[in-house]
Amino acid sequence: MAKGSETAARRYAEAAFQLATRDDALDDYAEGLDLAARELGDERIVAVLRNPARPLRQRIDLVERILAKRVPEQVVKLVGLLVERGKIERLPAVVGEYRRMLNEERGVVEALATTALPLTGDETSALQRKIAEMTGRTVDLRVDVDESLIGGLTVRVGDTLYDASVRGRLERLRERLVAGAR
Repeated sequence: MAKGSETAARRYAEAAFQLATRDDALDDYAEGLDLAARELGDERIVAVLRNPARPLRQRIDLVERILAKRVPEQVVKLVGLLVERGKIERLPAVVGEYRRMLNEERGVVEALATTALPLTGDETSALQRKIAEMTGRTVDLRVDVDESLIGGLTVRVGDTLYDASVRGRLERLRERLVAGAR
């Protein structure tokens, strides 16, 4: 995502977070934003919501029909604003930024583990405990699979990358061999 898009998503998320704080509804807004992103994420719906040939009122009505009574009113208004400004495709980024702020507010650290093979539930729990032990914070762990790692895993916590992958070890070994050959 372009830097301007990230900034815009952050601003929308900050506005939603301020409203949620005011309304004492941080979790309700988070769930509402997640639901909005899921329900409006279909590319056919996004195409309709982005289509300037359709009257804005019709596009806003569609959002309201899909979301009304299922999410907080302010979430519906935020999504309507994104539609109005032609930025509905930024909704997933807004949701991600909102989640990041919510985690920060609660002292939760986000971690992304990338593994060569899918982890079992026990392995995921053990990894989450280990990261919590290393950071001293509660961990919101997401696990992705990337077969190119060959084996092992990488874990990104904030700006720190822990690389325990076979590919990473082989690359480090190659670098040492090349440096030693000079």
